[in-house]
Amino acid sequence: MIPTMLGITIMVFSISRLAPGDPVSMLLGPEATLNTERGTEIREAQMRQYGLDKPIPVQYVIWLKHIICLDFGQSFKHHRPVIELIKERLPITVSLNLIAFTIIYLVAIPLGVTSALNHKGWFDRGSSLVLFILWSLPTMWAGQMMIGYLCSPEHISWFPPSGLSSNNADTMAFFPWLADRIWHIILPVTCMTYTGFAYLTKLLRAGMLDNLRMDYIRTAKAKGLSTFVVIFRHALRNSIIPIITIMAAILPAMFGGSLIIEKIFTIPGMGLLAFEAVTTRDYNVIMAVATIAGVLNLTGLLLADIAYALVDPRISFEGGE
Repeated sequence: MIPTMLGITIMVFSISRLAPGDPVSMLLGPEATLNTERGTEIREAQMRQYGLDKPIPVQYVIWLKHIICLDFGQSFKHHRPVIELIKERLPITVSLNLIAFTIIYLVAIPLGVTSALNHKGWFDRGSSLVLFILWSLPTMWAGQMMIGYLCSPEHISWFPPSGLSSNNADTMAFFPWLADRIWHIILPVTCMTYTGFAYLTKLLRAGMLDNLRMDYIRTAKAKGLSTFVVIFRHALRNSIIPIITIMAAILPAMFGGSLIIEKIFTIPGMGLLAFEAVTTRDYNVIMAVATIAGVLNLTGLLLADIAYALVDPRISFEGGE
């Protein structure tokens, strides 16, 4: 994992430094680009202050020494320690992603099983059409349409267009506050889930159809096992293995998708923080977000391997099998 993380950080660090623009230019504005002696002095002083005048490899080594102590540095835009921003923003993004992740699997598994058991029936054909449409909808477009038609007084004003809570949320009791929070996250969570459960449902349906045609299923039926045992203990257990392994791709993908969704719905999470950091060339925040995303990616791979071994006893980490 360590070599992989080093590779990720080196790549992101290099790309962020080589991209046009820098935080000093963003902070100073037009004054930074003036070809005057005063403008040049100000720019050089700021570059020295932030350590941006050093070669990129030297900057990376300095950053790496600090990151070992969990020191992400100062945000150029917010003028605060990056770790404080992460402590504020990360719980919001993680909670939204966990809610979306749970909903994806709670919807995809029963829907996929039901579709496979009603193969070529009206439910299977109808759900396949709906899932195909959902899978093809771009998240950004869907979010804009939701805001335009479900949050606008001109059409249907059912949901708030932005934020996580109402302005008077601090004065609410617990249950009204909880209802207000749920009301605010319905649309963002919907945007985060519909493509995921559409894909997983189709994947599980295909796996169930393949397993239901296997000889061991016919043998289980011949032994007199109940339909419930045959489907959920044998067919589903083998069909769900690809669903579990795909977890490794869903976790980082959802984290990356948060950038778009949080920007659309103005949710103060890691996604919006990353968007602001990229547009303002806030190097320290960019590196912090990239590091956390890399850790989540590798954690997803590890969890997928563990879950794979739990579901399929034939898989063992001992002996490389």
